[in-house]
Amino acid sequence: MNTKRNLLYLHIRTHATIYMFVLILFLTGIIFGAILVNSMNFVQKQDLYFYLERFFTEMSKGETTEHKTIFTMSSLYHAKYLCIMFLLGLSVIGLPLVWIFLFLKGLVVGFSVGFIVNQLGWKGLLLAGISIAPQNMLVIPIYLIAGGLSMIFSLSLLNRLFRKNQTDSIVHPFKKYFFIYVVLLLLSLIAAGLEAFVANGAMQVLVKSFYN
Repeated sequence: MNTKRNLLYLHIRTHATIYMFVLILFLTGIIFGAILVNSMNFVQKQDLYFYLERFFTEMSKGETTEHKTIFTMSSLYHAKYLCIMFLLGLSVIGLPLVWIFLFLKGLVVGFSVGFIVNQLGWKGLLLAGISIAPQNMLVIPIYLIAGGLSMIFSLSLLNRLFRKNQTDSIVHPFKKYFFIYVVLLLLSLIAAGLEAFVANGAMQVLVKSFYN
């Protein structure tokens, strides 16, 4: 156990700059998402809020998507996203796309929370905390780790291309890279479960209390 902890500590210390870059990139996306909400004019906000209001009305009447359907859709979304990032890490030229994906992930979170809070005030803050926070407490670290690993593996491949007399095999690093991504995929299933059975249920209760 101590050996694993030491290896984890050594990994984080060695690649701290990369993980910090990934975190800053994601936070930048969140900030831009919030700015995007504030840059929308009144008509644009009302048009978007119309669909949100209709969704809340249907939810208050019990017309919601089944938990299993939400779980399946969320699981497939995370699996697709992580698989793409995994493949991008295998190709050096795909590294900029990893950055774009992380930025867009932050942008979506920032815009979603920002818009709900902007339109509903303290109710929106409470709603965002219940419907968005539970799964994202796990999803965000998963994507940050995935992005960091993709960068590390891609840069290691790039380093091998420019190093002469390279004798180290790529098989062992690839096995570790693949194994960690499998673990991240399994964790994303837990996040999908939180979204489908915890966050969605809590949101239904809260929305019904708003409209009753």
